[in-house]
Amino acid sequence: MLLSPTDSVALAQALIRCQSVTPNEAGALQLMEDVLKPLGFQCHRLTMREAGTPDVENLYARIGSGAPHLCFAGHTDVVPPGDKAMWRHGPFEGVIDGGELYGRGAVDMKGAIAAFTAASAGHLRKMQMQGGLVRGSISLLLTGDEEGPSINGTAKVLDWLAARGEVIDGAIVGEPTNPTILGEEIKIGRRGSLTAEIVITGKQGHVAYPQLAENPVPRLVRVLDRLCRQRLDNGNDDFEPSNLEVTVIGAPNAATNVIPAEAKAKINIRYNSEWTRPRLEAWVRAQIDEIVREMPMNVMTVFSGTGDVFLTKPGRLVSLMQAAVRAETGRDARLTTNGGTSDARFIQAYCPVIEFGLINTLAHHVDERVAVSDLRLLEAIYARFIETFLA
Repeated sequence: MLLSPTDSVALAQALIRCQSVTPNEAGALQLMEDVLKPLGFQCHRLTMREAGTPDVENLYARIGSGAPHLCFAGHTDVVPPGDKAMWRHGPFEGVIDGGELYGRGAVDMKGAIAAFTAASAGHLRKMQMQGGLVRGSISLLLTGDEEGPSINGTAKVLDWLAARGEVIDGAIVGEPTNPTILGEEIKIGRRGSLTAEIVITGKQGHVAYPQLAENPVPRLVRVLDRLCRQRLDNGNDDFEPSNLEVTVIGAPNAATNVIPAEAKAKINIRYNSEWTRPRLEAWVRAQIDEIVREMPMNVMTVFSGTGDVFLTKPGRLVSLMQAAVRAETGRDARLTTNGGTSDARFIQAYCPVIEFGLINTLAHHVDERVAVSDLRLLEAIYARFIETFLA
């Protein structure tokens, strides 16, 4: 059955029916290509690879070649549905019940992809009916790697675009941004994310002869206790306070009468603009050094993370989205930077970027669903924004 590109609900249903659990494409990108090509979009299917990670399919579709160039960034991959028996309707059936569309990805974020596609199709049709040329360009950057390692997705497609000399003037990421009602929040930045793995090596031995061994576990506990007790900052006008959380802890030991040779833990720090990543890494090392002075130990710390803190200052991109939200909902959307990371962390290095999408309370939940009325309202907001951005 041919899908109408202007029917956001039917398109969202079709996308939900693609079982595109990370990193599987499962037909979702092919569906989008089949919808976008007849509209005049030039489509590029890009399979990105890196040793030790799954190959990931991506889609970049653009119509127009001039400025301003508006890019919508999204992901068709979804998290696993969990126990399917717990769902009211099958997680990949796309059932509408009681005015709500059920399915994995309805909120995060196949619904937003469908809404933006329908809004774009409506804008193109309106321009054609008025006999005018479409000013500027519209593109969609869709990845299958946002819910996974985020290595072979948006970041690499952006590198590919830069190599081609393509310039984006503004980007929207369709992540669900609203806490309770559509039009509450527009995200204009995110805190950075830094992960540290702390490994302490001791000496294995029998628990009855501790003098002949060196237990790394108490040392690791002291390190973690010191890290968790420190207050990083109080936040600022743009960001909430930074926070540090222990996420993994353990010792590779199954026996209760053996002192383990190693203990390790991982921490994650979500940090605001009071910090840079190098300063934060130095702070972590300094805290560990304090414990080492009290309790000599063999410790190794390895840092990782793919997102630095960023902020899109209020300007044309932000004000036009605020105006579109106000016109369609009557609400003055707050400008926020809370929550986790998104692919906006990659896009911000190339152009101004904001995030605006559906209500986020049911993202990743059993019975993930979106009100059909919200889906159509989001389409209307996007449509108004596209029209003003390209005016």
